[in-house]
Amino acid sequence: QAHLVESGGGLVQPGGSLRLSCAASGFTFSSAIMSWYRQAPGKERELVAIISSADSNGNYADSVKGRFAIFRDNAKNTVYLQMNSLKPEDTAMYYCQATRLPFYNYWGQGTQVTVSS
Repeated sequence: QAHLVESGGGLVQPGGSLRLSCAASGFTFSSAIMSWYRQAPGKERELVAIISSADSNGNYADSVKGRFAIFRDNAKNTVYLQMNSLKPEDTAMYYCQATRLPFYNYWGQGTQVTVSS
């Protein structure tokens, strides 16, 4: 019954910005740890950003620190990833994940981000 739907991906030039959204349903969003992962062709899936149900600040992969920001709006059951100063190496499929400890992990279907001139 749990569903996560990502949106906001697309084609952007280097140095540009995108905001990804992940709309959640079918579970108690406010109690879940929310994460963004990405996977580029030929590479393994990488954790990009994570935010707990209580945190106001997220934690980030070193490769995106200072450029990306994760935040959530529990009233809208939505988590966001703001991506600034995008680089070609940021090109990947981006996935939203919800974790409800200790047993449950939910994944979205992904949204493609392509950074190219």
